[in-house]
Amino acid sequence: MSDTIESITRTDTLTVTPEMAIRRAVALMLESRAAGAPVIDDAGVLCGILTQKDCFRPTLQAGYYQEWKGTVGEYMSTEVVTLPASADLMTAAEAFLEHPHRIFPVVDGDRLVGLLRRSDVLAALVRLSN
Repeated sequence: MSDTIESITRTDTLTVTPEMAIRRAVALMLESRAAGAPVIDDAGVLCGILTQKDCFRPTLQAGYYQEWKGTVGEYMSTEVVTLPASADLMTAAEAFLEHPHRIFPVVDGDRLVGLLRRSDVLAALVRLSN
């Protein structure tokens, strides 16, 4: 196993754009069972993350007013904790201990490489300890 997180980073992840209708993003996240979706601009640069928690406000508003309003950019989290693609497994594990997140975007500079899931890091650590 590689000592970097590259081998367990999921590159086939759902991404959304700031301009996407929030209703569409929520539907895509539910369909793909995603804990979150990186928000990228037209150049592939990470500019935020839309989490399940971020989706509660527009969903509740839609329930109250019977109308979906807004874009991903209005609801996404802009302060994103990322991990560099070159990070090692132990650094990733420590990041999951330090933060309550279930996923971290993995970046190379400011470009999104993929998502790292907490469960994948745990599984890799278990494999290493056997």
